[in-house]
Amino acid sequence: MNWYVVYTKPKWERKVAERLKEIGVTSYCPLITKLSQWSDRKKKVQVPLFNSYIFVQVDEKNRNVIFEIPGAVRYLFWLGKPAIVKEKEIQIIQDWLEIPDIFEIMVDKWQRGDKIVLESGPFATKSATVQEVKQNHYILVLESLGCILKVEKK
Repeated sequence: MNWYVVYTKPKWERKVAERLKEIGVTSYCPLITKLSQWSDRKKKVQVPLFNSYIFVQVDEKNRNVIFEIPGAVRYLFWLGKPAIVKEKEIQIIQDWLEIPDIFEIMVDKWQRGDKIVLESGPFATKSATVQEVKQNHYILVLESLGCILKVEKK
């Protein structure tokens, strides 16, 4: 079965995902924890990673069953056909959301320009180049991922 992207009414992502599960349709609404501030307090709340979008896994012939659920608006289309998301991409989203905010990396005496391979954390086995060495942190460039990682010293 394919994964499809369903557009929902604003703020209905969780409700639609829960109702789809109730009728036996596999759905996934990735959530992140966000610190929200009101005039009198701050609170951590879970919000959808993608506003107004959820993922559903359903057979091609049963795609219209999602419209039985209030709040489901339409499928996301790509080149005139419903967009299909690969299982691997769903797994990548799930893996990234499970990574803790803080993790430990064993640091030797790195110097600027050193080529290293990370041994732990979410980037384990990825190679990086030490771009900057400061008193309290390192800046690493992970070229294979196209990102920069800041590693704080303890």
